[in-house]
Amino acid sequence: MVTTKNIYSLPISKKDFIFAASDKRAHFGHLKYSVDFPLPEGTKILASEEGVVTDIKQDSSEGGHEKKYEDIKYLNYITILHDNFEFSQYAHLKHNGALVKKGQKVKRGQVIGLSGNTGDSTEPHLHFHVLKLNTTKAGWETIKIKFKKRIYIKKNFK
Repeated sequence: MVTTKNIYSLPISKKDFIFAASDKRAHFGHLKYSVDFPLPEGTKILASEEGVVTDIKQDSSEGGHEKKYEDIKYLNYITILHDNFEFSQYAHLKHNGALVKKGQKVKRGQVIGLSGNTGDSTEPHLHFHVLKLNTTKAGWETIKIKFKKRIYIKKNFK
C-alpha cells in the first residue's frame, strides 16, 4: 500500500469535525483512499498542507445521486499541489465556493473554500483525498493519507 510522504492536517476545523467515513461502495478503484466529512453547506474548508492551487471548478449549482451527476461537469472542487508531487483535492464544494485562485500559494490551515453538495452527492459533505498521477485510464489514483493527528475512519456504514 502506498502512503503519502507528506503529513496532512484535517481539511476542516476541529469544531466542525463530526466523523470521517470511507465506504467502499463509493470509494473504490482510483478513489479507494478517499475520505468524506459530513458538514453543513457553507462550512469552511482548510488547506491540509501548504502548496499551490493547480485547479478549481466552482460553476456548478447542481448535485444529487442520479446517473447524470456522475459527470464531472456537476462537481465543484479545488486541487492543490504539495511537496513530493502529491495533490490534495477537496470536492462537492458550494457553487462559487472557492476562496482561492489558480496559481495561488496557500498555507496549511488557510481557508480555501466552502462545503457544498454538488456533483454525485446525497448530502452536503467534503470529499477529500490525496492523489498521485499515474498511467492508468483515470490518470491518477488516491493514496493512503498520513494525518498529523490520528483519526478513526468509519468503513461501510449505512
